[in-house]
Amino acid sequence: TGVARTHRRITIMRSALARATPVVTTHVKRTTTTTTHRRRSVAVRASKGNAVSSGYAAALVDACKSGGVLEQVHADMETLDAYVKANAAVAGFLANPTMAVEKKKDILAKLGKEAGFHAFTSNFLNLLVDKKRENQLETIIAEFETLFCEATDTQVATVTSAVKLENEQQFMIAKKLQEMTGAKNIKLKPEVDESLLGGFVVQYGKDGSGFIDMSVKGQVDSLANSFN
Repeated sequence: TGVARTHRRITIMRSALARATPVVTTHVKRTTTTTTHRRRSVAVRASKGNAVSSGYAAALVDACKSGGVLEQVHADMETLDAYVKANAAVAGFLANPTMAVEKKKDILAKLGKEAGFHAFTSNFLNLLVDKKRENQLETIIAEFETLFCEATDTQVATVTSAVKLENEQQFMIAKKLQEMTGAKNIKLKPEVDESLLGGFVVQYGKDGSGFIDMSVKGQVDSLANSFN
């Protein structure tokens, strides 16, 4: 059953993260001959890719919770995500199927050493390389972030302001959101948009359904609409 398969996958992930022994799998590449088949193949791969990313992220979260290292590994993932996004060449290198496995592991090992990654994180990255899933790293990190927030009752909110907000201002916004949502933790993602003229807007909740507009632009638009 699906539950049994998920349980086996999590068990395997825990074992792999607890040791440095690589797990190697064989992948068979299939080709298609028509444009229609190629398009369907791309769609199927995308769907499978998302499912695979979610599976790896879920297994990692479960293993980290069992090992009591969820917070440490989450911090590592945030560092890794920022590094990969800031260094497109590294992301391209990891996604390149022609690059040797050992070279990829060497790059990740050096990064992990400099950043002080937890052993769980380093072993997980090696596992991705062995499983030939390193090309899905960014998606896996995004899925991990979502699951981490669910596991820790963390509400994520995007705060867009006309100018960069001070730490104290961000703290007050986070405190207000915590009161409104009842969430245990609040994670703000600050952005700057000068077109707001002043003030800020906050988007939060599932799929960004919650919205607070405290911007000058919002007030001007509201006033303009009242005359229409």
